[in-house]
Amino acid sequence: MKRKISSLILTIAAISVIVSCTNQPKNMETENKLQKKVTEFIEVELTSDISHLSDNQKEMLGYLFEAGKLMEDIFWMESFGNKEELCNSVTDPVVKEFVKINFGPWERLNNNQSFVEGIGVKPLGANFYPADMTKEEFDSFVSEDKTSQYTLIRRDENGELYTIPFHKAFEEETNKAIELIKKAAELAEDEGFKKYLTLRAEALATDEYYESDVAWMEMKTNDIDFIVGPIENYEDALYNYKAAHESFILIKDQEWSKKLDKFAALLPQFQKDLPVAAEYKSEMPGSDSDLGAYDAVFYAGDCNAGSKTIAINLPNDEKVRLDKGSRKLQLKNSMQAKFDQILVPISELMIVEEQRKHIKFDAFFENTMFHEAAHGLGMGNTIEGSQTVREALQGYYTSIEEGKADILGLYIVTKLYEMGELSSGEVMDNFVTFMAGIFRSARFGVASSHGKANMMRFYYFQEKGAFTRDEATGEYKVDFDKMKVAMEELTEKILIIQGDGNYEEAKAWVEADGMIKETLQKDLDKINAAGIPRDIRFKQGKEMLGLN
Repeated sequence: MKRKISSLILTIAAISVIVSCTNQPKNMETENKLQKKVTEFIEVELTSDISHLSDNQKEMLGYLFEAGKLMEDIFWMESFGNKEELCNSVTDPVVKEFVKINFGPWERLNNNQSFVEGIGVKPLGANFYPADMTKEEFDSFVSEDKTSQYTLIRRDENGELYTIPFHKAFEEETNKAIELIKKAAELAEDEGFKKYLTLRAEALATDEYYESDVAWMEMKTNDIDFIVGPIENYEDALYNYKAAHESFILIKDQEWSKKLDKFAALLPQFQKDLPVAAEYKSEMPGSDSDLGAYDAVFYAGDCNAGSKTIAINLPNDEKVRLDKGSRKLQLKNSMQAKFDQILVPISELMIVEEQRKHIKFDAFFENTMFHEAAHGLGMGNTIEGSQTVREALQGYYTSIEEGKADILGLYIVTKLYEMGELSSGEVMDNFVTFMAGIFRSARFGVASSHGKANMMRFYYFQEKGAFTRDEATGEYKVDFDKMKVAMEELTEKILIIQGDGNYEEAKAWVEADGMIKETLQKDLDKINAAGIPRDIRFKQGKEMLGLN
């Protein structure tokens, strides 16, 4: 039976015929609302000092930019379908700009609501699966690689499901990226980076990423970092199985990174000391983990859609984490932009005046850094060993995992201050900055795993009295002692859910508290009314670095 590969890149069945959008938005009020939403993404220039790079390294960056852009093309196909058909059907410039920000016609920070006339609800599985596929149909589909992170599910001419690997589904874009990465590898002067680029090119051709992930873990002296390929599973909100394509180009801050080395060495001890029974911390991550600080100079694909990440913890492969550990990359320039433009204004609105002195960039940096470190702690597999935590929790995994990283990261920061390993401020700085950060991330909405995790934590803290809210002013005050207790109890709760692979408890919790309730909605409305940016977007490219 002949399968038509070309059908793989068509728009999702439910939206394959795009109606004319020339009258969208319908009226001035709608147009003004969309314009406001566009301007809520404040533009940030992605630059870095590359004067220390050699001519070969600068030439290499050109190839990496080109390869990275191809991940953007692939992600469009995974998230929506036919980008050109959609963009050509939209004539209103405001709508078109919002389409580009969201990589499709659905507003990512508003529960994926459609803002383009004639297009309905976003399928939970994006374009990784047929839009009309039921869970029962998927469950009965016999295929050894249907749950692979690196396959698409499609229908043949008879309507039967089949799988196709990413390197075949996106063959044209993948082959172009491979050639560009190989050219970059030829110019690489750092042997570890050269090895990684070579193996990553091979991995893109086979969808076998283990060896390249190990090579990426073993790089220690490279000035440039390049993350490329199918990485995160957030876009697949149906099962969280499928990985979406993205790319980062990063310039390493060697001085800052050296300061962070000592913290990476402490991570195995933190695994042993987690506040939970021994069976829930029985795995020991690999010892090659490291922490680094970088300037981001390029985001493409999944990481560039909607809200922008400010730190990275990779690889996601549980086997690599056990064998080698994971790397935690802090994107300093993006982080500073969000702190200055978003977090500080939110704190001035939502935190009581006497505690605003605790809103500090160092605390924001530490909270974010150890959030990423915390992803590598706990259990990657259930305690009975039959499956990964990701497989056990399915579509609820990412919300629980992001919640773990947030709260366990704060737990680590607290312990580091108690140990005297951190001394840039005081733990209260981290607690108050963390509290303000809940409002920043909750604005990402219920379509975001990060947003849901913050909502769930907000209600948990509320129940435990970790903060008080002044009804007259709507300002929040952190209770240090109660927040510390709540932090430890919540850490234990999440680690147990993950270790048990308790799908039902994860489902009940996310569905009960992964939403914006009345008081929180009132607070978010107040922030929105103040005109505080929701997130950032980028002016980026090799020209921003002064490259031809």
